[in-house]
Amino acid sequence: MKILVNALSGIGDALMFTPALSILKKELPDAQVDVLVMFKGVKDLYENLDEIDHVYFHDMINSSKLSNLQYVLNLRKNEYDISINVYPSNRKEYNFVNLLIGAPKRAGVRYKRNDSMHLGFLNNYRIEENDDFHCVEENIRQIENLLEIKVDEIPDLNFPLNDKEILFAKNYLQRMNINDDEFVVGIHAGCSVLKNHINRRWSPENFAKLISQLIEKKNAKVLLFGGPDENELKANIISQVNSVHLINVETKNLRQTAAVMKRSDLFVTNDSGLMHIAAALGRKIVPIIGPTNENYIHPWKTEYKTATLNLDCAPCFYYSPKPLTCYRDDVKFKCLKELSVEKVFAVVEEMI
Repeated sequence: MKILVNALSGIGDALMFTPALSILKKELPDAQVDVLVMFKGVKDLYENLDEIDHVYFHDMINSSKLSNLQYVLNLRKNEYDISINVYPSNRKEYNFVNLLIGAPKRAGVRYKRNDSMHLGFLNNYRIEENDDFHCVEENIRQIENLLEIKVDEIPDLNFPLNDKEILFAKNYLQRMNINDDEFVVGIHAGCSVLKNHINRRWSPENFAKLISQLIEKKNAKVLLFGGPDENELKANIISQVNSVHLINVETKNLRQTAAVMKRSDLFVTNDSGLMHIAAALGRKIVPIIGPTNENYIHPWKTEYKTATLNLDCAPCFYYSPKPLTCYRDDVKFKCLKELSVEKVFAVVEEMI
């Protein structure tokens, strides 16, 4: 049997499918399981999983429609028996790709919002979206529906580190003069900016104030993480914190970043892919959550406590291709703009 997993969204979504991959391979140990991805970070994640036979990487965002079509039609020649859209994938492009692959069984989700508009009906093995379930659980439900099984215990997220990556982190931390007995806090102030998601970020000014308090009051060493497209954001924060205890983490790839993240005693982060990597690494986490439905994305199977205002209007962001929009008349994105440093620091103290 041949199975193709369409993991065309970001790192966090791809990581939250890894428990489903574990179940899939357990139930079908002889099946060939391939994945189609369009972000390099997702490629880095899946290439190191034993459950995956082949990773197909194609940058669909920066390629022409003709190039994308040719790539997918070439994959169709593999004659897959099953294709699965990772949850969430509520875009017509993803559903069309699932159809073009040509598998007799095409798994997806019947979304509560904009499903028909985005061609969800092109998938013929679907579950009903449930806003009370975590993304991990929705992906497990897809596998249960496909294979007609019942999963009693859902596995952990899977982000294995190899010896080379662990050694890299050890040497890197030594160069940064971080000792084994020091209290280390990881910070990620970024997140995706697609579809106006930049408004899921707590402000860099607030992160700078929080970092200063962690250094002054908790004698913490602070590791500041972020991707190449977040260098300006990190520089902004560093310019506001005058301390050698704040370290700008610079690595060559996502896997090296994850290896360094594992040293964090606590990880403070926006709703982002790195939040889910921290969960996979078993870190204690303080997620800063504004418009997102926490049921979908809370750190999976690790200790965490959310910093949030719990406004009556939240959550207002559900899985849809529409840009993130705030409909408040007083303060736009109040859920994050009025979340104080004092409140977040209080949550951090509870987790220490």
